[in-house]
Amino acid sequence: MNWTMDWKQMNHPTPQWLKDGKFGLFFHWGPYSVPACENEWYSRNMYLKGSRQNLEHERRFGKVSEFGYKDFIPMFKAENFDAKAWADLVVASGAKYAGPVSEHADNFSMWDSDVNPVNSVKMGPHRDVMGECAEAFREKGIHFIATLHHQWLWGWFMSTDNEADVYDPANEVFYGPALPLETNRYLPYRMPDKQFNDVWLEKIREVSVKYKPEMLYFDSRLLIIPEEYLHEAARIYYEAVPDGIISYKQSDFPDGLGLVDVERGRFAQIQDFFWQTDDRLEDNITWCIVQNPKYLSAGKIVQQLADVVSKNGSLLLNVGPCADGTFHPEAVKQLHRVGDWLKVNGEAIYSTVPFAVSGEGDTVMEDEDYNIERVKQQMKDGIEMESGMYNLTGNDVRFTQTDKAVYIIGFGKPADNILRLRTLRQGGPLGEITSAQMLGAEADIPFTRNEKGMMLTLPEEHPFQEGFVIRLNKA
Repeated sequence: MNWTMDWKQMNHPTPQWLKDGKFGLFFHWGPYSVPACENEWYSRNMYLKGSRQNLEHERRFGKVSEFGYKDFIPMFKAENFDAKAWADLVVASGAKYAGPVSEHADNFSMWDSDVNPVNSVKMGPHRDVMGECAEAFREKGIHFIATLHHQWLWGWFMSTDNEADVYDPANEVFYGPALPLETNRYLPYRMPDKQFNDVWLEKIREVSVKYKPEMLYFDSRLLIIPEEYLHEAARIYYEAVPDGIISYKQSDFPDGLGLVDVERGRFAQIQDFFWQTDDRLEDNITWCIVQNPKYLSAGKIVQQLADVVSKNGSLLLNVGPCADGTFHPEAVKQLHRVGDWLKVNGEAIYSTVPFAVSGEGDTVMEDEDYNIERVKQQMKDGIEMESGMYNLTGNDVRFTQTDKAVYIIGFGKPADNILRLRTLRQGGPLGEITSAQMLGAEADIPFTRNEKGMMLTLPEEHPFQEGFVIRLNKA
């Protein structure tokens, strides 16, 4: 976007709580959690005639002319939703900031909205999900965040089935007015009109003023919103929450306005700016609960968290609740394991800064981002493209530090139980140290250093299978 307005007056530094916290959770939850079919784009893909989700929808619920997305709303009862239980899970995971998806692309607002009658108070759960979470999370010392995806609503429901209920004028309140089918492209020819933009902005005003989230996260595709509306949205939010931060993707806001979020991505090296990646606990290709869900292991999340933090970043991890408001037992199990690891090893994560280098080892990493080209392909295919994965080995480590210690975060045992690190050689970036301990273990770690490297003799048993941390105490 060619920025023409004065944006510098709204530049905001990253809040210290975020630089210290490093780890957050958010929750994709809405009417799409009822069918729990394939992914959270069900509300769009069910209207693409002949697609897998369309065929599955017709098999389970009937034709989209007779049973549309709006008909899932009364089924989305959230009968077991307990914001305090959600807060307890956030605390147990070790996350320091969290919040529900405030509105996905489906026009269902998860708050008590005056501008949008299709919301969780007037319909479905008849609960103010945002309000209840804000209160419960803050009571536990969790920084509350809001995430908004609602620019995607433009063209979202337009169907290749001419008989679909989205084209019935009586349903306009749920789906918006009928638009050309091409508006469901990432960058359509017909851009949002004034009515759409006004409602888009008012939703931001409501969330900012009513709930004062300490982070306002925007999903991508803001390039379809006119600059004057983006400018006003930023002004409204920062006026309501002066110490908050806007999180955005790609080039959706000018540099300096807030926090750059690299979706499902990473950097190969340390960055000179603080950044965030949002990713998912789900091991299916989905951000919401699905039938027969799979989840990444706690060890995988620990690897990712350590890698991100070592490069001056923060991890915002998604987990999708069931339609009734509970979480799948396996998701709970893995989040608790992450939290258990952080209870012992969190000093290597929280309130740290990068070391001279992020780490060393066998695994070669490259910069990666779920960029615009990938999103365009997702819109064409109806399913998210997988990002390149990596598995750190027993010879890989990541470094962080404080003013008192340097931390080595490892992910397995070297072949002979001797950890050899060239980076920490005598005369290298690590100054003199007095001792080394594996966190969670009682004895000191024997080590030697010379001009070729540092060698540490690891104990036979490690406190956690997910990874170990060695604290090197600075002299």
